[in-house]
Amino acid sequence: MKYLLLTPPLTQLNTPYPATTALKAYLDEQGLQATQADLGIELVLEIYTQHFLKKIFTQSHTVSLSTQRIALMKQDYIKCVEPVIHFLQGKDNTLATHIANGTLLPEGPRFDNLADMEWAFGTSGTDDKARYLATLFIEDIADYIRENISPYFDLIRYAEHLAQYAPEFDQIEQALQQPSNIIDQLLLDILEKHINEQQPDIIGLAVPFPGCLYAALLCGKYIKTHHPNIKVVIGGGFANTEWRTLSEKRIFKYTDYITLDDGELPLLRIAQLLENKITTNDLVRTYYLQNDNIVYSRNDNENICFEHCPTPSFEGLDMTEYISMAEMTNPMHRLWSNGKWNKMMLSHGCYWAKCAFCDTCLDYIARYETSTTNKAVDKMQSIMKQTGQTGFHFVDEAMSPQMLKNLSLEIINRNIATSFWGNIRFEKAYTPELCYLMAEAGCIAVSGGLEVASNRLLKLMNKGVSIEQTIAAARNLTNAGIMVHVYLMYGFPTETLQETINALEVVRRMFEEGIVQSAFWHRYAMTVHSPSGKEPQKYGTKHTTTATNPFCNNEIDFDYNFDYDLEAVGEGLRFATYNYMNGLGFDRPLHKWFSIKIPKHSLGR
Repeated sequence: MKYLLLTPPLTQLNTPYPATTALKAYLDEQGLQATQADLGIELVLEIYTQHFLKKIFTQSHTVSLSTQRIALMKQDYIKCVEPVIHFLQGKDNTLATHIANGTLLPEGPRFDNLADMEWAFGTSGTDDKARYLATLFIEDIADYIRENISPYFDLIRYAEHLAQYAPEFDQIEQALQQPSNIIDQLLLDILEKHINEQQPDIIGLAVPFPGCLYAALLCGKYIKTHHPNIKVVIGGGFANTEWRTLSEKRIFKYTDYITLDDGELPLLRIAQLLENKITTNDLVRTYYLQNDNIVYSRNDNENICFEHCPTPSFEGLDMTEYISMAEMTNPMHRLWSNGKWNKMMLSHGCYWAKCAFCDTCLDYIARYETSTTNKAVDKMQSIMKQTGQTGFHFVDEAMSPQMLKNLSLEIINRNIATSFWGNIRFEKAYTPELCYLMAEAGCIAVSGGLEVASNRLLKLMNKGVSIEQTIAAARNLTNAGIMVHVYLMYGFPTETLQETINALEVVRRMFEEGIVQSAFWHRYAMTVHSPSGKEPQKYGTKHTTTATNPFCNNEIDFDYNFDYDLEAVGEGLRFATYNYMNGLGFDRPLHKWFSIKIPKHSLGR
């Protein structure tokens, strides 16, 4: 049996998503021939060519003033598109000065609100400035395509709105039945090329995010229409969280199997089933259609021990093809999208796994397993040889302090030049000594949840850290030269307006003192797999519905009447934090960040 493992559009453009690299390594080890491809980067590189842009401008009829403006400069876009992509791939750095001085690129609507470039980049940040302007250039083209060619197109997601909240399948299926636009057809042409080259028996489609689902189903539809002998398997993070109570049979017009949680063993068993080596009773965590009924195989507890998982294989993924873009406003987002990072897991699951807002009952959180430090660094060195890249993004739910200590000591002992970053919990174990050790080993950044910045709420949600503990850890990390990003949350049940304002004050102080460099607020969402979703009464609220949706089931509506405008407060929090990240507004009274009237007793400073 031969597998073709695909990442459909779109995840990231600067580096491969890690699912197929791990699955290929395991399947190869089991004697199943597996190849892989990233359809997202391949699609974007086909779109951003002179040939395809000419086709887009020929076939489109602009509606808005903003896209008319782009159309008027179409010859400049066509002239610049391939050199800009080569620059973002790191293949032509000589173009940086010409881009940065503002004399090369056409300036569409994305350029209208440019920040003070001298303030942002100084006089020596030519490459960074050029990368930022080149990013605006390709985003202008993406906006044009989305308005005039394909309403689903985006550089980091594809028809995300169709799947982001999809209790029913109707809207997605309606989109799938529409005639293909030239972007969709280009994707299918790329898919057909891989099928012809690899002649697979099974195609696995990884769907980590809502923004990959439409493209995955479009590919599944094409395969089942034009290559009915090939079996289609869909799995990944989206399936793991949304499809645990699936009852929508129409999805099986686009796939033969849906797998949950870690895909290694489910994919192996599907191949064995097709070879008549096992029966359906032996399938692991797999949905399939039998006699027009959805069947779930169960065998949920069968897994490959994380210690025994082989080194991810990047064979077939050309790292030189990926493009690094620049997000100026948020340092952590810039790190995420700029750099050809090797994505790798040091451990499976979360060593804490108790937070009330988190999917603590699901395997990717609940089953914590790690491997030896020696094996982890062996994998790092093997991946560095495969990709030619020395930087790592560790995609663990949370790297433990002890793991980071041991990893750092081993990297230093082996005299390896590397850099790495990933997610942590702000434990008291992040002493100055540990932080300097991590920095010496190559740690350049960490992200972690401060969440609500209220000790009452942190205790209620069982976060296991305090504000004081977070501040101490952040200070030690920053003093060691490690960038700190904090995730923040608003709208948790029972959170008062005063607590939200107090949280903003904590964030303001942390930025003013220089102990964090990046932050992001998101609105709390209750999920069916979290402690707060399972027992909402413990958190002062209740579900507004108990019905199970036929298609997607993850986020739950809950009943809690906040006595303030939650959306307006969220906008104010993000506006204030954006300014703090840029060193601005520390003396501005807190209430002036908000469009709504904040009671005087809540004004803080």
